Amino acid sequence: MAMLLGDVGGTNARFALARNGVIDRETVTRYRGDDFPTFDEVVARFLQEQGQPRITSVCIAAAGPVSGGRASLTNRDWDMTEDGLAKLTDADQVRLINDLTALGYATPALRGDGVRVLRDAPADRARNGQSLVVGLGTGFNVCAVRALPTGGIVAMEAEEGHTQLPANVYRRLVDLLGAEATDRFFSTEELFAGRGLSHLHAARTRTAPARGEDIARAAESGEAEAVATYDLFTDLVGLLCRELSMRFMPLDGLFLAGSVGRSIADRMDRFETSFLDEPYMRHIPENTPIFLILDDMAALHGCLAALS
Repeated sequence: MAMLLGDVGGTNARFALARNGVIDRETVTRYRGDDFPTFDEVVARFLQEQGQPRITSVCIAAAGPVSGGRASLTNRDWDMTEDGLAKLTDADQVRLINDLTALGYATPALRGDGVRVLRDAPADRARNGQSLVVGLGTGFNVCAVRALPTGGIVAMEAEEGHTQLPANVYRRLVDLLGAEATDRFFSTEELFAGRGLSHLHAARTRTAPARGEDIARAAESGEAEAVATYDLFTDLVGLLCRELSMRFMPLDGLFLAGSVGRSIADRMDRFETSFLDEPYMRHIPENTPIFLILDDMAALHGCLAALS
């Protein structure tokens, strides 16, 4: 008997089996979403490759809104339901959660090589048992985490990516790009997901959008325009995280996650300048440590924790 765990994003889907409360690392398998027309087909492929094990429970982390036992990916035409997964796997317990919620559940177990300190905070600061995961990848979202006095945590769902840009970020873009160019960034996700980096570079340079990976490689090689775009993007992430630190007060840690988050980890001097730029209530971001999630299996560990 086994638990089926899944981390399903807009680009890739990763699955694993857990037995006796431990993930079997030999079962961890990643699939390209482009290779499968539906979510059910990739689940069926994984179970077939694992020898059709008896599944007792399922938890899938989906990169999209989850409500009423149903999830739809924001950046892929895949739908999934708890009832459908129960029929497909014959599992007694099925749970769908947002992918950032899964990372929230994983935060207590992050340690060693799975997490990197990007910005420390005073050891004697006030603590409140609150953390925040900020996912910058194919999409954008956050998960607020609250430690309970009785032990355990609560990981709260959100759709922060579909909110409007904070005023401080919007004003900065208008000053640099003009109102017309800024209008395309109509939501937080449209700027801070991977495609946002691409469109920010295009707006800055008055060129056609390039892939985010190509901009990253150009910046690493020292190409001036790509470096300037990454510097600006890092400044904007710092401004955004300042607003998020005020909204959620994550004095136990703000955790960056995702490929875009990793790409700005070496620009923390710029990030911190924007993060601490506003003097009003500055003590909150000053007392917020920043971490980077490096563990590729973090969402799977979060799915396992969510079933406990």
